[in-house]
Amino acid sequence: MTVNNQNELVHKAIAVLESLESGNPEAITAYINPDKYIQHNQSLLDGREAMLSALDHLKEIGTKVSIKRTLVDGEHVAIHSVYDFLGPKIAFDIFRFENGQIVEHWDNLQEMVERTPSNHTMIDGTVMIKDIDKTDANKVYVKSFVENILVGKNPGLLTSYFDGDSYIQHSPHIADGLSGLGAALQALEERNIKFQYTHIHQVIGQGNFVLTVSEGLFDGQQTAFYDLFRVENGKIAEHWDVIEAILPEEKRKNLNSRF
Repeated sequence: MTVNNQNELVHKAIAVLESLESGNPEAITAYINPDKYIQHNQSLLDGREAMLSALDHLKEIGTKVSIKRTLVDGEHVAIHSVYDFLGPKIAFDIFRFENGQIVEHWDNLQEMVERTPSNHTMIDGTVMIKDIDKTDANKVYVKSFVENILVGKNPGLLTSYFDGDSYIQHSPHIADGLSGLGAALQALEERNIKFQYTHIHQVIGQGNFVLTVSEGLFDGQQTAFYDLFRVENGKIAEHWDVIEAILPEEKRKNLNSRF
């Protein structure tokens, strides 16, 4: 895919998200397939019409959207942003395109925490994409980290993925460094809070950034984990995440999988 084609997909995906703030239906009408729009946000109805019908309400409550990062991987565009509706939230949105139109959407949202142990925000940090030639290798590397460490196939490899204690952390309850990650995991264990990744569903990467979409358990609830990693010199250097509980079946408005 050429750079121009990638930029076109990003433009369309951003325009759809910005329509949630403006209330203008033009982007949704132009860029979402009218006959096929698979919605994996289970609190929303399937199809393009559900998006269009929500615009007036979203504008009325003063919805704001601020885009921070975008990744393009084939026909997928992932967007890292701040939503403000009924309070600020951090979000990842993933759009899948077919023939230039959006046909599928996944997302994860979490309430924004203003003060974090690392003194970073949940959204700040590096945005520059580089090392495009290392995209595939970085995707393989990050996937192996999630499988070995977070899923738990080989936890003894933990330190091999980091450059000593150099690790910038944007997760709202974890301090910087590998030491901060270890302390957070120990605190969860002491409070008897179960934290377990069970399956990786998507790995989306562009250059030095890789987003993984996983499911698992957090404190007894089925949970969706979206983790964005920045790789520097072959090591994981920075991390952002959004964690959201999966709705129980009786509250879901569509029959699609969360993933």
